Amino acid sequence: MSASPVPAPTRVPTPVPAQPAETPKDDGAAAAKSTPQWQKYLTPILVVLLALALLITVTRNWNSWEGGKAEQVTDDAYVRGDLTPLSTKVAGIVRAVHVSDYQEVHKGDLLVELEDNDFQAQVDQANAAVEAARAAIEDNIRQRELQDARIAKALAGIDQAKAQIAAAQAGKEATQADLVRTRLERKRQEGLYQTHSTTQQKVEVAVADEERLAAQYASRDADLEQARTMLRSNEMAAEAERRMKTVLESQGMQLQADLRAREASLTVAEVNLGYTKIYAPGDGSVGERQVRPGQLVSPGTQVIPFVDKTKWVQANYRETQLTHVKVGDPAELRIDEYPGQVIHGKVIEIAPASGSQFALLPPDNATGNFTKVVQRIPVKIALDDADLATKLRPGLSVTATVRTRR
Repeated sequence: MSASPVPAPTRVPTPVPAQPAETPKDDGAAAAKSTPQWQKYLTPILVVLLALALLITVTRNWNSWEGGKAEQVTDDAYVRGDLTPLSTKVAGIVRAVHVSDYQEVHKGDLLVELEDNDFQAQVDQANAAVEAARAAIEDNIRQRELQDARIAKALAGIDQAKAQIAAAQAGKEATQADLVRTRLERKRQEGLYQTHSTTQQKVEVAVADEERLAAQYASRDADLEQARTMLRSNEMAAEAERRMKTVLESQGMQLQADLRAREASLTVAEVNLGYTKIYAPGDGSVGERQVRPGQLVSPGTQVIPFVDKTKWVQANYRETQLTHVKVGDPAELRIDEYPGQVIHGKVIEIAPASGSQFALLPPDNATGNFTKVVQRIPVKIALDDADLATKLRPGLSVTATVRTRR
């Protein structure tokens, strides 16, 4: 069955609105020409001026803004501690290593021990040399005492010689008086004999008395000379003994110097013996052992590193951040090993120079082109919690915040 055809709708004409009169294109061009030329560049110029003003403001005042902050923060901070590589001072063979790797130790604990037989023998030899020097000094003292006795004996001989001289002088004078008297008697007897007033016997007696006293006078004179000779001999002997004592005293000074030298050698030997044992310099822990028993080591060989128990934080602040930072300011530390935990401390030291000045090769800005680089100053921060400080390990990363007091 076929469908019946649908009739097409009737199209109603739409009324066309009246069109306004067309504006001539020449009016728009004329309006554009009437705008001033400088207005095209006004907005770009204002933007550039605003950017320059902002740049100049930031450049001139940024350092003061940064340095004036109440909180100065840096993540260029690390845990620090005294790390000492313990080394040998003398050559020898390692006898024993008394610690293991990373072991905690206390001050005075024996860490490494070397064979000490050679050094002990040197100490014994130096001890023997010191004893010999002391014996030589004692012998010198005894010789000086003996020399004092010899000097006293010589002085006694001098006194005796002087007494003999006095006695001989007195005897000589007495004999001289008798001799003068007998000579006068002889002359008188001989004169009387010429006049036959005396006998031959009396003359002979007078002659004999005069000759006897003359002989006695000569004997007394010889005794006097002998006493004087003895006096000179004793004086020379006493002087010789004094000089000998001076020599002994000089020898004693030399022996004292020799004793001090040998005692110094003994001290050196004992010190070298002490170097065969390496002790912990303080409370802390050791690192990895560098030597083993039986190993031959030479002076300067590192045997084991030692990490002191005391730890601190070294924060490297930019120089522009240290305007108001000073010793005693409180600090807050955030250590990566303890996330979310705030550790309190305070500034105890500020480095006297920037880190570049302590570098192995400090920069020399007087040569070549120059580019200004903001320097960093190390700031030492101590932890308030001493127990926590002992648990930290040097080298850990830290974020440090210092609260300035203005």
